Amino acid sequence: MSNLVAVVMAAGKGTRMKSKLPKVMHSLAGKTLIEHVLDILKHAGIKHPLVVVGHGREGIEVSIQQRAEIVVQEEQLGTGHAIMQAIPFLKDAQTVLVLSGDQPLLKPETLLALVEMHQAQGASATVLTASMDQPFGYGRIVKDGENLVKIIEEKDATSVEREIKEINTGTYCFKASALISALTKITTQNFQGEYYLTEVFEVFSNLKEKMLTYLTSDSHEALGINSRGQLAEAEAILRKNILEHWMAEGVTLIDPASTFIDAEVELTQDVTILPFTRLIGKTRIEEDAVIGPQTSLENCVVGRGAEVVYTVAKDAVIGERCRIGPYTYLRPGTNLEAEVKIGDFVEIKNSWIGKGAKIPHLSYIGDAQIGKSANIGAGTITCNYDGVNKHTTKIGDYAFIGSNTNLVAPIEVGEHAVTGAGSTITKNVPAESLAVERSHQVIKEHWHREKMK
Repeated sequence: MSNLVAVVMAAGKGTRMKSKLPKVMHSLAGKTLIEHVLDILKHAGIKHPLVVVGHGREGIEVSIQQRAEIVVQEEQLGTGHAIMQAIPFLKDAQTVLVLSGDQPLLKPETLLALVEMHQAQGASATVLTASMDQPFGYGRIVKDGENLVKIIEEKDATSVEREIKEINTGTYCFKASALISALTKITTQNFQGEYYLTEVFEVFSNLKEKMLTYLTSDSHEALGINSRGQLAEAEAILRKNILEHWMAEGVTLIDPASTFIDAEVELTQDVTILPFTRLIGKTRIEEDAVIGPQTSLENCVVGRGAEVVYTVAKDAVIGERCRIGPYTYLRPGTNLEAEVKIGDFVEIKNSWIGKGAKIPHLSYIGDAQIGKSANIGAGTITCNYDGVNKHTTKIGDYAFIGSNTNLVAPIEVGEHAVTGAGSTITKNVPAESLAVERSHQVIKEHWHREKMK
């Protein structure tokens, strides 16, 4: 793979997407299209490729950061023109791999095989092709034996050529010197008035240069994303591949059809995923955990043996053997140690919950530190916001917070302390103390009768 440079074309607007986003910035299984392509190249051992950007380049540059060398195509004058902009970066290259930023289903092993064949055969150009039963809309591959003769577009093909099943995927391997020379010979004398990269094949043909094809075994790799429909088609294919991968790794999916797992999720064997569950972003789930049903976890870590049901969580850590749900909402910054119990209609934000603590139901816990084995009664609220700033609530180990307690932060409740039900606590509670704050109960007998007079 030495002296190989990969060039990713990502300058197009993607008009058919009908979006303010550049086409390659649309998301597929939790990653943008361009990130998928860069990951494919990384797994193929191709580091620091060139990415040609144009429309919406600022957003693309932020997305790929230091993963690639940015090449700017100021005017979008066609695919050939895009590669022309990369020529100054190809001085030391012997082989140039060209691919599109909208083809997220390519496989690293396919690219490696394409490059290996191209270099071994000493070709000037090798085209990655696929066989399709319904090739409508794709450029057809015309060959003489093993040699490529030309790529003919659908609109220009004869009735006989349209019967050809082998199509152009838009991924190519070139001898660098031959490509640079051929690019100087293509013109804009076509309907679109643009430089087409595919015109270099006519140049090669006229010069009797050796041109080959490499046929991929999976026609899905040819799918480029040019519309929302194709994006949905690719999503279905990729998600099916992800589900099959994890089942093969020992994960139980009770209903794969209602399970959605992003590309960067990490699972371990003996994890069980129940129906209508979505795992998003960089979520990681350890062995023997049970997730779902109807659970959404985004960028979360779930420890061994935990159970998480009917829960929404984002940027949260759930420790080993925790029991979460139903109807729990864990917001960013939530960190639950082992064996924590969080029950129904509990919301937690930016809080550390100690081992074995319980928040069974109907509570809001925000900006809090709760000690081990503490018990938080139903209806408890940490009043963390004074209208200007957020403040911290600290609850010690083994503390017992009575139902419907309001804890007005900043405040501390010591170890083994107890608050009476219905109290609004505004002062620190020492360890092993009881704090009760409520008005005396007043009973007015015969009140209803007197009111009705």
